[in-house]
Amino acid sequence: MVRIGAHMSIAGGVTKAVERAVAHGCEALQIFTKNASQWRGKPLELEAIRTFRRRVGETGITPVVSHASYLINLATADAVLRDLSLQALVDELDRAEALGLLGVVIHPGTCTSGTEAEALARVAATVRTAFRSRSRQRTLLVLEHTAGQGRSLGYCFEHLAAILDHLDGSPRVGFCLDTCHLVASGYDLLTDTGFATTIEGFDRLVGIHRLKVLHANDSKRPCGSRVDRHEHIGEGCLGLEPFRRILNDPRFAGRPMLIETEKSPLSERAGAIQVDPLDVKNLDALRRLRGQLQPAVPTSPG
Repeated sequence: MVRIGAHMSIAGGVTKAVERAVAHGCEALQIFTKNASQWRGKPLELEAIRTFRRRVGETGITPVVSHASYLINLATADAVLRDLSLQALVDELDRAEALGLLGVVIHPGTCTSGTEAEALARVAATVRTAFRSRSRQRTLLVLEHTAGQGRSLGYCFEHLAAILDHLDGSPRVGFCLDTCHLVASGYDLLTDTGFATTIEGFDRLVGIHRLKVLHANDSKRPCGSRVDRHEHIGEGCLGLEPFRRILNDPRFAGRPMLIETEKSPLSERAGAIQVDPLDVKNLDALRRLRGQLQPAVPTSPG
């Protein structure tokens, strides 16, 4: 089975994300290991690392991945920003390694100058440098396919294949497919033929064995819009069928399918564990499509 889960907040400490995942019945989990709007975060305390690892083991939530800071741009031609991005990437890998995570999900970056081919080569060069500095680590770098807004890279499978080729097929590289990004960038998931063509294209160019993470997000914008706007499952331009296809396709068995949909405005500043009704709604939608839950029965008015 595809393992259904969500991105959960680490407000109150990284272990709180595991408890939130348990409260929502998650089978897999994605977190930030620090503030995603900062270059570097406060070092993880040894006791927090031990508790996190223990709770992950006890709960059976697996895999767990982190999402890298949005500040990182692996493709930049600016030397200062590139050095900051490299340092931040190494920090993300160190934190994920300490927590025993499967990998770090990261966007390839934005082409700030020159050609896309040159920018893709810079992405690979930055990743190669990070890998060399952490040659004994097991944590994967999971490159995420993007919606293609502006000059962002990774909106087509050819980009992902080019980065992998520059890295000589490194086994430390995996990939993440986001349903919203796929449709926004022009891949058809809405029809049986389009879905089959899309997955076959990914397998041919990249290799489905390298698919490590799935992000489950409906899209506010139609196919080919190149606009990244997440919507609740079944309420956007994808509808329910693309998610049903993925959840019941044996090629994706064992992969985590993680929602990144809008959450309720709940306060987590004190580290409270609260069940989010929007997360419940989206997770239950996926569970029904997987056949785990019965469809909701509408109640009669009055």
